[in-house]
Amino acid sequence: MSDISAIRAVAERCTRLEVPVRHPYAGELVFTAFSGSHQDAINKGMTSQDAAPGALWQVPYLPIDPTDIGRSYEAIIRINSQSGKGGVAYVMETEFGYQLPKAMHIELGRIIKNIADECGEELSGRQIFRAFEQEYLERSEPFALESFHVEERAQKVGSKAVACTARVSVDGIVRELPGHGNGPIDAFVQALNQGDVADFKVLSYTEHALEEGAEARAIAYIQIQIPSGTTFFGAATDTNIELAAVKAVISALNRSQQ
Repeated sequence: MSDISAIRAVAERCTRLEVPVRHPYAGELVFTAFSGSHQDAINKGMTSQDAAPGALWQVPYLPIDPTDIGRSYEAIIRINSQSGKGGVAYVMETEFGYQLPKAMHIELGRIIKNIADECGEELSGRQIFRAFEQEYLERSEPFALESFHVEERAQKVGSKAVACTARVSVDGIVRELPGHGNGPIDAFVQALNQGDVADFKVLSYTEHALEEGAEARAIAYIQIQIPSGTTFFGAATDTNIELAAVKAVISALNRSQQ
């Protein structure tokens, strides 16, 4: 039974009868979850599963490890209009390596659900990632970063202040903005706020590497809040993590203008 898919193919060819999609073990959808609560439970179970050889398999809604019978994890979670935030986050991490902040799961889940509602079809992992790129990584209006330069200035023992000069295009008009802060992100935020370009504050910042090596890309996630109290996430990638964070601020600002 280590290759149930091959056995199913032989059975269907010999009997000229298709195996039902929910048939135990062999069905096409037997290791698939559509509901958001099931997807979230599977995602958490997979994350906490003991990776040691021979460890007891304990994943909600999956009574056995699909690999034991030649199935794969790729089909465990599929995304449609019934899906929840956990399924989208699972796809982004397992298929593309993007470890979204927990607070961002809700925001992206809502975006993907709206797309699924509009098309009325199941979305592939590639479609989900493309929607993420368009929503977060490719927005360039009304704000666009032209250049960013930082200079560290020593203050007290063990502390430093950062001065920055940012050139930002706002609705096609380039402005040069100086700023100061306790780090590059803080200095950039101060430059935008003091220059009357924007009015917001940063609520959270996370980052992680997408690849390995000296020239590996990193991704930064920034959550901002505007005066109305509404929050927006931004995301950006770069080989320089500081520059990725600055770009993520721009991404969040552009999303706040939608």
